[in-house]
Amino acid sequence: MTADKPLRADAQRNRDVLIAKARELFDAGDFFALRFDDFARLAGVGTGTLYRHFPTREALAEAVYRGEVAALCDRARQLQATLPAAEALATFLRGMVDHIDAHEGLARTLATLMADRSALAEGSRALEDAVTDLVAAAVRDGAVRDDVGAGAVMMALHGIGAAHDRPGWRTEADDVITLVLDGLRRPL
Repeated sequence: MTADKPLRADAQRNRDVLIAKARELFDAGDFFALRFDDFARLAGVGTGTLYRHFPTREALAEAVYRGEVAALCDRARQLQATLPAAEALATFLRGMVDHIDAHEGLARTLATLMADRSALAEGSRALEDAVTDLVAAAVRDGAVRDDVGAGAVMMALHGIGAAHDRPGWRTEADDVITLVLDGLRRPL
């Protein structure tokens, strides 16, 4: 399948169904428990359809990952377009914790599966660009300091994700976001 040629509507639906089923299996922790061919049966498509769209388990995982990143970046843009800058940043960061909590194994599993793949780096850059835009807008509005970059915010998010297995993780993650937001606030 080439990226240049748009898919027929039925082919796009089949691809979307496969990605949705894989996403569901990630959330359930069953992505690795199945034979790759089982994805086709569970999605209600033929194995030829599975292999035509995703020749490997890694290709399917990459499609799930790209979808997750796109949704998060879209959310950042939507917040930035509809809320005051500081509120958009805070809502996005708290939403990231919600996302990590709701999809507990997804990011770690994808990172393990795709450790040597450029899609992971591309996704990380796209998320950092989204956070950079949110922080820059809040700086322009005078709501946050201009001497702390989005990279520091991303490090905090990565740390939150990496610590997901800690007892009391959710409360601590919310506390870290509060610390980040308080630390970014421009002194009066």
